[in-house]
Amino acid sequence: MIEDSVIWLEEVGKEDIAIVGGKGASLGEMLRAELPVPPGFAVTAQAFRRFIDENGINDELFSSLEVDVDNADILRDAEKKAKKIIMGAKIPADMEKSIKSKYKELCKREKDEVFVAVRSSATAEDLPDASFAGQQDTFLNIRGEQNVLDAVKKCWASLYGARAIYYRVKQGFDHRKVNLCAVVQMMVDAEKAGVMFSSHPSTGEPVTIIEGAWGLGETVVSGSVSPDYYLVDKKSRNIKERKIATKNVMHTKDPKTGKTIDMPVPADKKNAKVLDDDEILKLVDFADVLEELYGIPQDIEWAIKNKEIFILQSRPITTIKKKKETKEKVATSAILEGLGASPGMAYGEAKLISDASELGKVKNGDILVAVMTTPDMVPAMKRAAAIVTDEGGLTCHAAIVSRELGCPAVVGTRKATELLSDGMMITVDGEKGLVFDGKKDVPAPVAMQPEKATISFSKSKPVTATEVKVNVSIPEATVRAVETQADGVGLLRIEHMILGLPKHPKQYIKEGKADEYVNELVSRIQIVVDAFYPKPVWVRTLDAPTDEFRAMEGGEGEPIEPNPMLGYRGIRRDLIDTEHFELEVRAFKELIKRGYNNMGIMIPLVQHPSELRRAKEFMRERGIDFGKTEIGIMVEIPAAALIIDQFIAEGLDFVSFGTNDLTQYTLAVDRNNEHVAHLYNELHPAIMKLIEHVIIECNKAGVKTSICGQAGSNPKVAKRLVELGITSISANIDAVEAVRDMVARTELQLLLKAAREKKS
Repeated sequence: MIEDSVIWLEEVGKEDIAIVGGKGASLGEMLRAELPVPPGFAVTAQAFRRFIDENGINDELFSSLEVDVDNADILRDAEKKAKKIIMGAKIPADMEKSIKSKYKELCKREKDEVFVAVRSSATAEDLPDASFAGQQDTFLNIRGEQNVLDAVKKCWASLYGARAIYYRVKQGFDHRKVNLCAVVQMMVDAEKAGVMFSSHPSTGEPVTIIEGAWGLGETVVSGSVSPDYYLVDKKSRNIKERKIATKNVMHTKDPKTGKTIDMPVPADKKNAKVLDDDEILKLVDFADVLEELYGIPQDIEWAIKNKEIFILQSRPITTIKKKKETKEKVATSAILEGLGASPGMAYGEAKLISDASELGKVKNGDILVAVMTTPDMVPAMKRAAAIVTDEGGLTCHAAIVSRELGCPAVVGTRKATELLSDGMMITVDGEKGLVFDGKKDVPAPVAMQPEKATISFSKSKPVTATEVKVNVSIPEATVRAVETQADGVGLLRIEHMILGLPKHPKQYIKEGKADEYVNELVSRIQIVVDAFYPKPVWVRTLDAPTDEFRAMEGGEGEPIEPNPMLGYRGIRRDLIDTEHFELEVRAFKELIKRGYNNMGIMIPLVQHPSELRRAKEFMRERGIDFGKTEIGIMVEIPAAALIIDQFIAEGLDFVSFGTNDLTQYTLAVDRNNEHVAHLYNELHPAIMKLIEHVIIECNKAGVKTSICGQAGSNPKVAKRLVELGITSISANIDAVEAVRDMVARTELQLLLKAAREKKS
């Protein structure tokens, strides 16, 4: 447990969000893929939770956060009190020793006492449905053991900053359930740095957008400087657009003190281009690799030193929207011009904000005008009809948050705060980057951002015979999942819910809090089954490798396995650890009792029919009525596919292909091993043959077939599965629309083919 409190980044990957947060998991995933990511280590979310528990500050801390977050003064007082509590507590001695040890080892590797960046990585940060920029703090150019310890504690305290408190309350996250990992990463003393989007952040067009400035990248992210702008066509690699900005300020390390300072950009660099063509195209290559690695467009932070490119961070772009048509072009008599950072038009009263103390000036429907926005301004940004800034580019705070809010924004106007005044009525065109004096034609009334997310449908979906479902990992993603108009949930993972709890399931049992644990499961699963009712939701029983559980409080008893993916997980774990399996069954039984007859139970990692038989008997003995809930299995081991007829004989309602494991186990390829990952192929003839065999046998017996592995989010795989006769396909949230379109197109092609053959 002590060693697992502080772990090297290369030991984690994208599945470890509950341990190291979104940022840490992404860095680990990129290191595994051998991308040029600076080395470092993570003080885990579980270490943070242990810090709170061992200091006995739970009640005092969380009660201080129960405030009216819409009152700016009260919110700031809550921030001060919470941060004081954290900074006054002590890091446990063994944890402190581990942090120092890892820092010493990092210095030893680099043969010098290194400067590091200490970055916050929250367990609810950078998820597809929770990615507001800059909620927690980052500390740059930190050197020395004690300074690193202090910076870690400051990161923890930043979890209770005003902006973070506000965001969690408005998004419905429980303060007690959100943890924070502190990532300690070797500092890149960047000569130039910035941000890039692997696809257009508003439209999704196949162009890479790069913004860069001199020095460290914080000037670009914060919007304190207007960066150079480069737009590159991804296919032709043509640099279609360049905008060389006047860059007045740069963030850099003071060579004397080692501290991060702001300094004027040298005269010969102010209007000079930051990137040459070779650097631009190399960055585009990295953007392509990262988009391929994660399967969706990425928002990437980069830095360059001595011509060497480093990737500092990569997160999903969550703001791509369908482009809406407008009836006519707006007149060109604009008083301000900048970058169109978030599409849409709005008309309202300008309110100039110089700092967070003036946020109360912004009322619903006003236009927020500032030199640049900061995370502290998010409460006012939610009330604003549009946002206009002097500084910033497409990747600055104002741009990112505006797109997530669906709020029109124009950034980088240079003189908005000079030309505009409080009370002035203006029109903002967030697509063209224009600001007009007075009222111009606005296509439709501007809708205010609701306090809680609401479900709205913008596109009618094609009706398909093959059901298209959605995968859900966390209840917080439910709204976005429902908005896909999916035909149900083909995979609801409960291990991600469990890994997000403050302690190991066994710890709940040990402390006599089994009922509390069951209630946690029920409340989280119910959010999804209720939102989709009466559409089916297939809930998978626990399937997490032992290494993921070991880092949780109370998880030190987890076995240490040479290969956890082939070990104590899935149904084999539940049939041994029946004490925990019983709690899962209690949760399912309670949900059935509450009337959720749309819930199906899915058993993972079965390799012999006896496992299904024993699991069904266990559940039946504890009151599960299989007349009221469906029962199914994951087909992810070749053995299960080859003898599927024997599983059908045991009594099944459905099967679902877990292609991630099925591909690895069939081809003997670890997809996370860079030496053999190129051999990982979900369309390998052997995989397709196993899937085809299962579909044929299940169709004969009237058993439903589905897929919930990553391959189900690939339209090419979806096409082949429809041709094979699969009953449903369950895709990731971002892939549902593309998969549904492919399913509809393939079904139509099959009908046309059948009609032609009949005619001939």
